[in-house]
Amino acid sequence: MSSSSSQSRHILTAPAWPYANGPRHIGHVSGFALPCDMFSRFQRMAGNQVLMVSGTDEHGTPIQVQADKEGVSPRELADRYNRVIATDLQALGMSYDLFTRTTTRNHYAVVQEIFKGLHDNGYIFPKSTLGAISPSTGRTLPDRYIEGTCPICGYDGARGDQCDNCGNQLDPVDLINPRSRINGETPKFVETEHFMLDLPAFTDALGSYLRGKQGDWRPNVLKFSLNLLDDLQPRAISRDLDWGVPVPLPDWSDRTDKRLYVWFDAVVGYFSASVEWARRSGDPEAWRAWWQDPEALSYYFMGKDNIVFHSEIWPAMLMGYDGKGDKGGEPGSLGALNLPTEVVSSEFLTMEGRKFSSSRQVVIYVKDFLERYDVDALRYYIAVAGPENQDTDFTWQHFRERNNNELVAQWGNLVNRSLNMAAKDFGAVPQAGELTDADRAMLARSRAAFDRVGAELGRSRFKNAVTEAFDVVRDANGYLSAQEPWKIADDPERKGTVLHVALQVVDDAKTLLTPFLPNSSGKVHTMLGGEGVWAAMPEIRDVDEEGGPSYPVVTGDYAAEEARWEHRPIRPGTPLAKPKPLFAKLDASIVDEELARLAQEPS
Repeated sequence: MSSSSSQSRHILTAPAWPYANGPRHIGHVSGFALPCDMFSRFQRMAGNQVLMVSGTDEHGTPIQVQADKEGVSPRELADRYNRVIATDLQALGMSYDLFTRTTTRNHYAVVQEIFKGLHDNGYIFPKSTLGAISPSTGRTLPDRYIEGTCPICGYDGARGDQCDNCGNQLDPVDLINPRSRINGETPKFVETEHFMLDLPAFTDALGSYLRGKQGDWRPNVLKFSLNLLDDLQPRAISRDLDWGVPVPLPDWSDRTDKRLYVWFDAVVGYFSASVEWARRSGDPEAWRAWWQDPEALSYYFMGKDNIVFHSEIWPAMLMGYDGKGDKGGEPGSLGALNLPTEVVSSEFLTMEGRKFSSSRQVVIYVKDFLERYDVDALRYYIAVAGPENQDTDFTWQHFRERNNNELVAQWGNLVNRSLNMAAKDFGAVPQAGELTDADRAMLARSRAAFDRVGAELGRSRFKNAVTEAFDVVRDANGYLSAQEPWKIADDPERKGTVLHVALQVVDDAKTLLTPFLPNSSGKVHTMLGGEGVWAAMPEIRDVDEEGGPSYPVVTGDYAAEEARWEHRPIRPGTPLAKPKPLFAKLDASIVDEELARLAQEPS
C-alpha cells in the first residue's frame, strides 16, 4: 500500500484519557497509548489526514481522594499530574495533534452542550436514587470505589458499576456486603436526586450499530458489547460532589453539591479536544471534517475495562444528541456527530505474574523505564508481545531477550553490517549491476511487505504487522549470509550489487518499522544519507485560554515529516559514513536488578 494507492481520508484516532491522579506505568500505555500511536503514524504515512486527540481526565472523587492524601487541592493535584503524564507521553513519541485536559473552559462548554442536546431530546431525566456516601467523611463514594459480592455471579470483588467477572452493569446498592475501597468501611446509602442517561432508549439503535460491526471489530470487544444489550439500565450521569463540570440547567448550574459524573465528561473529551485543536489551528470549524463528514473514520483505543464506555455509552450519547434513539429528536446546535468506526481494545498486561499495582509498587512507571532503556525497545515489545488479543505477562527476561535477539541481533545487525561494508568499500551507496534470481527475490520480498504489513496495521493487528516486517529483516540477514559479500574480493561489481540490494532492503525495512520504531528509523534514514525529519516527534507547548492559567499540551508538526508508506529506490552515489549501533545489548544483570527492585517493595 502506498500513499498514492487510495484517496486520502480524514481519520480520527482517539486514545483513552489517562486519569490524572498519578504517573502512568507501562501497563497503562500498552493499552491506550502505544497501539494508537502505531496506528496513527501508519495512517499519516499512508497519506491520510489524521487527527489524534486526547488529554488527562481530571474530575471525580478519586482526584479528591488523592488530593486529600497529598494535602493539596484537586486542581493542584491535576495540574501536577497533567504535566507529568504529558511529559511521559511526549517521551514515548506519542504523536498527538493535541493532548489537552478536561479542566479547560472549552471542555466545560462542549460537555454542557452535549448534555443540553441530550436533555432537550428527552434522553436525560431526573430520578431519586440511593447514593453511597462515606460515613466518616460525608462524601459521595464513586461506584468504582465500592466493592462487594456480585449479586448475579457471586464474584467477590465486583465493583459498584460493573462486575469484571461476568461483565454485567451493577448498582452499588445491589452489591452483597459492600465496602469502601478507600478505607474498608461499609458505605451508607441515602436518597438523592440525579440525572440519568436513558440507555434503554438506545437498545435497538445500539443493536443495529453493533451488529453492523461484525467482522470489523475484534471479536472480544464485539461479543462483550452485544451481551450488554440484554440488560441496559438508565445510568446516573451526575454525582454529589463539588469537583467537576456543573449541570447546565436552571436551579442546578450554581449548585456546589452536584456535578456531572466524570465518565460522562471524559468521553466527550474526544470531541472537545477536537474543537480545541481546531481553534488553536486557526480554523475553528476544522473539526467538522473528522466529526461530520460521512466518509471520515474514527478509531478509539483503550484497555478492556473501558469497553462499555466507548462501545455503548459514548455511541448512545452521540445518537441521543443527534435525536436517533427511541424518543427521536433533533440534532443539537453543533449538528450530527459521527459514531465510532471501531473500538480497539487491548487486554491487560501483568508484570512478572502479578497485576500492576501502584499501591503495592508492582509497577514500573514510564519515566523510570525510559531513564534506563530505549524507548523503541519498549514500543517494539508492546507491538510484538503486548496484550493485543489476550492478557500477557511482561517479564524482564522476556524484554531482555526481545531486545538482544531481535532488535540488536537481527535489525541492528542488518543495518550495521550492510552500511559498514558499503561505507568501508565504496564510501557511498554502490550501483547495482546485473541482478541474480536471489537478488530479485530479496527485492520482491521486501517490496511485497508494504501491502502485507500495511493491511495488518490498517486492521490494528500490530503483532502480525511487526512480525511480518521483522521477517523481512531476517530474510535479509539470510540473504547476506548466503551471498557473503565480505568474501568477494575480485568482483567489485558483484559485491556492490549485493550491498545495494541489502541497503535497499534496509531502507524498505526502515519504513516498514517506522510506526513501531520511529526514533531508530529516523536514525537509519540519516545513516542512509536521507535529509529532513523522517518521523516527526511530538513536543510540549504551554498554552492558555484567553489569558487564563497556562497548561502544557502535547502537539507536533507531522505534515513536514518525510516518512511515506512506500518503497523508494535508494540513490547510488549517496555518501555513507560508518554507522553507529541502533540498540544497546542488555546484560543479564538487568533482570536480577529489576527483580530485586520488585522484591524490595511492600506486597
